Amino acid sequence: MTFCLDTTIIRPDENVKIKNAVILLHGYGGDGKDISMLSLNWKRHLPNTIFICPNGHETCSINPSGYQWFDLTKDEPDYILEQTIKAEKKLNQFIDEIKNEFNLENDKICLSGFSQGCMMSINLGLTSENEFNCIVGFSGKIINKDDLRSRKKISTKILLIHGDADQVVPPSNLLEAKDFFIRYNIEIETHLIKNCDHHIPVEASSIALNYISKKFNEC
Repeated sequence: MTFCLDTTIIRPDENVKIKNAVILLHGYGGDGKDISMLSLNWKRHLPNTIFICPNGHETCSINPSGYQWFDLTKDEPDYILEQTIKAEKKLNQFIDEIKNEFNLENDKICLSGFSQGCMMSINLGLTSENEFNCIVGFSGKIINKDDLRSRKKISTKILLIHGDADQVVPPSNLLEAKDFFIRYNIEIETHLIKNCDHHIPVEASSIALNYISKKFNEC
């Protein structure tokens, strides 16, 4: 099947039944192939899982070789919100295609992402009609708290991981998001990685893998 987004797919070993999916959303200027590197370690420990890594629906404004989920050339909250809603519509279409193609329901899908991809995962995971298995976000934030508050429908469980030296998306965003989720009774786990800037270190990857494995086993 051809999906609405160009996608890097890492399948389980041959003849292994697909029971779960991890959808990995890249950051600003990245692509699906970049973020798929996480699956190299995760795949061994999640044998029945397919890893699905789409490219953003737009070419990145400042890096034409990469992609974006929303434009960052205008620092205007209303404009950014408008762009993220457009991205959500495209991603929801993509997720429906994935569910149909691999015969999966939301409770068998983990939404994960880095930076912009984390931000999109949070929105998708809390505004859907049905809960996903979990959300795992690296170095992200809530895009617009008022908007998310008004559109929230479900309480998908969340893990957020952030570097304490992140100067692109400051770690204060982790604390603000945690406060928001606690206020709205969303199960949240957070980890702040020492001496870590805006990337995903091995420690963060391992924490995420353990969390995803546990949530899939609970299902």
